[in-house]
Order: sequence, then C-alpha cells, then structure tokens
Amino acid sequence: MAQRGAHAPQETAASGPLAGLLVADFTRVLAGPYATMLLADLGAEVVKVESRAGDDTRTWMPPVRDEVSTYFLGVNRNKRSVALDFTDPEDLRRAQTLAQHCDVLLENFRPGGLARFGLDYTTVSATNPGVVYASISGFGTGKGAQLPGYDLIVQAISGLMSLTGDPAGEPYRAGISVFDVMAGMHATIGLLAALHDRSATGAGQHVEVNLMSSALSGLVNHSSAVVAAGATPYRMGNAHPSLFPYDALQTADGQMIVTAGNDGQFRKLCEVLGLPGVPEDPRFRRNQDRVANREALRPVLEDRLRTRTSSEWFDALIWAGVPCGPINTVNDGVAFAEGLGLDPVVEAGEGAAAVPSIRNPITFSRTPADYRLPPPALDEHGDDIRAWLDGLVDGDPPGDDREPDGAGPDGVHR
Repeated sequence: MAQRGAHAPQETAASGPLAGLLVADFTRVLAGPYATMLLADLGAEVVKVESRAGDDTRTWMPPVRDEVSTYFLGVNRNKRSVALDFTDPEDLRRAQTLAQHCDVLLENFRPGGLARFGLDYTTVSATNPGVVYASISGFGTGKGAQLPGYDLIVQAISGLMSLTGDPAGEPYRAGISVFDVMAGMHATIGLLAALHDRSATGAGQHVEVNLMSSALSGLVNHSSAVVAAGATPYRMGNAHPSLFPYDALQTADGQMIVTAGNDGQFRKLCEVLGLPGVPEDPRFRRNQDRVANREALRPVLEDRLRTRTSSEWFDALIWAGVPCGPINTVNDGVAFAEGLGLDPVVEAGEGAAAVPSIRNPITFSRTPADYRLPPPALDEHGDDIRAWLDGLVDGDPPGDDREPDGAGPDGVHR
C-alpha cells in the first residue's frame, strides 16, 4: 500500500494491516464513525474532526458510562479528536491542510455541503490526487440529495418496516439502525477497494455510498423477489417466506428459534422430537411442501416442543445437528459469546482510562486488530493536532515532507 499522507501525532504506535494510513474523519453520528472505527481498529490513524459542539451522539443518552454516552463510545475508539470551526479562517485552513495530506477522507455532510469550505472531492483531489474520498448520504446526490438521511426514514421508505413485526400488527423498525451500520460497512469495503486500486495506479477516487442503496442491497432475497419475480414481500413475524420450520416455536417455558434449512435437517429434527413418521407425510416431505403446509406442521412440532424447556431442547437439538437457539436478551447474547470463547469484550485503551467495548469482528492470523485508544473526549488531542497541522507547509503535495520510507525528515512518523 502506498503511504501518501503525513502522520498525525500519536502517543501509541498503531499496528495492524492498515498501519501508516492517515484517515481524515469528517463524519458524525453512526454510519461514518462506524466505518472509520473499523479502519482505526485495523491500524489506520484516524483524526476525528468535530464541531465545537461535538459529535451529535455525545449527547444521546442514557445510557452512559462515566457521564459519557455509550452510543458515542460504541463507534469512536482508536481515534483522536480535534474540534475545528469551519467558519473560523484558521480552523478552516487546518481542515484543508488535513484534507491535503490524508490518504482517506470520509464525510457524511449533506451532499454538496462541504463545497463552500473547499473540502469537497473536486477541490481536495486537485491538491491531493491520491486521496480516496468517501461520501455517505441518505439518498444519493441526485433528486434525493435534500432528503434527510436518518436510518428510521430509510427503514420506512425502503420497505423494511413493511416486513418487520407481527403480521396482524403495525410495521416496526429493526431494533438497531441497521442501514446506518450497513452503509458504514459498504463504505469501508469501497474505501479498501479504492486503496487497492491506488496501490497499483497511484490515483485516488471518489467513493459514494447512500443508505437507500445499502438498504435495497441489504434486503437481499426480498428485493430480489420484487425485481426478479414481481412478487410483493409481506410481514410474517419471525417466519421465513421460503423455509419452514425457520421460526420461533413454543416450548415449555417460552419460545426458541428452530430451523431446518434442508430435508436432512428436518428429518433430524423429527427424530429428536420423536416424530418418525412426519418426514414421510406427503405434506411435509420436501421444503416446498412444508412451506405450503406450515400451519398444519406448526402444531405437530409445538406439541412435542412444549414437553421440555428451551434450554433442554437446545442441548438435544444442537447435539443432533439441528440449527436452533434461545431468544436471548443482549446481555445474554454477550454472555453466550463469552461462553463460546469468542472473547466479545475488549478494553479500548489502558489503565483507568480503558473503556469496555465490543471487539472488531474480523480475526487476522498475522495482523490482528488492536484497541490502543479509548473513545476521545471532545478536542482531547486538539492542541497536538492543531500544532501538527500548523507545521505542515501549505501547498506541498502529500508526502513531500517525508522521506521515501514514509517517515518525516527526522525519521519520525507524523
């Protein structure tokens, strides 16, 4: 990977596959900060540029930890914060200098909103042609440019809410901002692909992601049903339109998820439940038969499932190779992952300042993610970053203040 940008001041050396990459983070709330946190976990140096008021999610509470919003904590580790006011000429010059020297710039302002500050792609790439510049919007830069890009609105407009909830009830949003997270991941994929291209060509490019397109891609089989078959997906609660059982089924003490993705799994399910003749019933022999006759099959399965608890059935079914699972709280989910040795909780930072966090889900055999910094206080690193930016020579092409090995003239990464 060509290293083009100057290095921001840092007290803790980064490691990981993206070490040496400088990311200018002009994002806020969720989609953008999630993307830049993923990059930071993998070693990128992320400078989080905030307004003097700070990222909106700093005020989204409760819940809190040490009076800090856990929403903010969840997507901002491994970053350094500098507060810049773009209406102040000195701060704007600093923001422009950062854009001129970074490898990656990620922003989620309203489309066109950074142009008046000279921080749009056209302006930035004129002096930093190798920059990989990513923009996240709600509905793209065309007719949807002025639509507000809130996840809940996209869940409604995309059709996801029409699929979520009880069939006889009202539409519901997903329990998380699913398309914000999805757009953040798509932005990360796009950035990494553009960086790979840059390593071969030396040229940067503009990567654009919007929540609406991420939503339609993320609706996968449902959006495919619309465009490929002219079908209209509908709300089915926990049921699946193309599989049965693939649902929450009643046991002696509640419900659990039981799935049979193929005929072999269904036969194993029936063996464990003591229903040897059911797989030979013409109504249930094949998956499409079970889907067509799900209302006849459901009570047959639940009559047996009601004889034992969810925990008892889970042990028996998993041992037999039947996919199933309890319906946990999030607390239980974290504990379950811990019980499997997945180590879901990491400490971001060290000592008294460390903050418990959910680990990056990617495991590398040689260049693991690290968690060197806790989420920053507003402008926590501002003095150092402003001094560093003021020391960079305006107008120099990215990398001209560094030796060929990627270090500055004195051999120290900046």
